[in-house]
Amino acid sequence: MTSEELEIEFQEAVSRVSAYTDPFPADILLNLYAYYKKATNNYSRPKSKKAIINAFKTNALFQVKDLTQDEAKRLYIDLVNKYFLYGK
Repeated sequence: MTSEELEIEFQEAVSRVSAYTDPFPADILLNLYAYYKKATNNYSRPKSKKAIINAFKTNALFQVKDLTQDEAKRLYIDLVNKYFLYGK
């Protein structure tokens, strides 16, 4: 798969998640958050008003620190596909 194909598939997965209106389970949401941030090279600090949520998000980001952007995109895509196939 080329970088362009991966990017297209990643953007489609992001759109799918954005369009979904039901709540995601917390563990799925944290993984999606971390993979997305890593895939997009967005290292801004979590901005929740609740310290515990920021702590969970920071921990999730720490767990993906050694992934490449492409690995994070692939994991994001795989998680989205698995969730929509089995999780609902």
